[in-house]
Amino acid sequence: MVGRLAHIPGIGVNVIGDRADAAADPAMLRLENLDTDLRPPTAAVESTRRAVDDDEANSYLPFEGHHDLRAAAAAHVTRVSGHRYDPDRECVSVAGGLNGVLNVLLAITEPGDEVVIADPIYAGLVNRIRLVGAVPVHVPAVATPDGWRTDPERLAAAVGPRTAAVLLMGPSMPTGAVIDRSHLDALAGPVAEHDTWVLYDAAMERIRFDGLPPVHPASHPELADRVITVGSASKELRMIGWRVGWVVAPAPILTDIALVGLTNVVCQVGIAQHAVAAALSAPDCDADVAAATATWQQRCATILEQLADYPIVRPHGGWSLLIDTRPLGLTPAQASARLFEHGRVAATPMDGWGPSGQHYLRLVFANEPVERLADLRSRFTAAL
Repeated sequence: MVGRLAHIPGIGVNVIGDRADAAADPAMLRLENLDTDLRPPTAAVESTRRAVDDDEANSYLPFEGHHDLRAAAAAHVTRVSGHRYDPDRECVSVAGGLNGVLNVLLAITEPGDEVVIADPIYAGLVNRIRLVGAVPVHVPAVATPDGWRTDPERLAAAVGPRTAAVLLMGPSMPTGAVIDRSHLDALAGPVAEHDTWVLYDAAMERIRFDGLPPVHPASHPELADRVITVGSASKELRMIGWRVGWVVAPAPILTDIALVGLTNVVCQVGIAQHAVAAALSAPDCDADVAAATATWQQRCATILEQLADYPIVRPHGGWSLLIDTRPLGLTPAQASARLFEHGRVAATPMDGWGPSGQHYLRLVFANEPVERLADLRSRFTAAL
């Protein structure tokens, strides 16, 4: 194994997912993977069907992404953040959000640089930091009765002379934690002092259960010029298979990010780009995301009710929640195995998802309707 892979574990989801696929058991609750059964926007589906017969969609060009997609993405980030972005100079399309994160990290870090990130956090983000040769610096989130909370001052204190970027996500995967103005206020000074980028993963920013709008880092006047936004159609728009995302950033660094993209994936899925643009710019886009969020929130509430006697941490948004398996006297891997065998529940242990991930089991509530979650308590009882 080459050195760059030495400290990169798998994410576990594929192992549990493959096992559940092989079981082919209709009774199995699929709580292991970030899929969703909610359909993408109608405009996106119709646009994709038309694109199959569109010669323009069957092309490498333009490498930076079709103009309508870049215009829609730049307009979206401008609207959410209040900071204006030029679609021609400050936006590029990428092959999904995580491709965007990797491209950005390759453009802004040198080997040995530090990237500040939450704990626990999605292993795919941590692994990309390591893949580029940077060092993840984890700031622990604290599980409270009201959900996860990261102390703003502790976040700010993690930024130092070796910090290339602070990677923020809200709601975060897998905790569902959100960021607020206090986090941005605390970061403003250290980010300026150490000439640091703020890399904002906006994949789930509107999937909030408190009804509040996103808190975009570029909305902060002292951070706006240091923010790089990576967005994706996969979560909010439920367009997982389209593999389209975007990066919006100040023009000088966007040039470097675009060069990485050209060198890496080259271009995005042609037949998908117009569809994402149509969904992202639709007049009812916010209402569409809100309706989907209401469904996911109802499913989350069902799990919280079903497992009220278990050490479960309430999310503030997103698609998943965590159970601390230590009070159960089990490791997450042991709990996952028992649930699979005796409860017919597929759930992923969080090994590799930050230093504290080894204590938690993740349940995804995006892909199972309330009716199928109604016996979750009895499944846990049988297994644990």
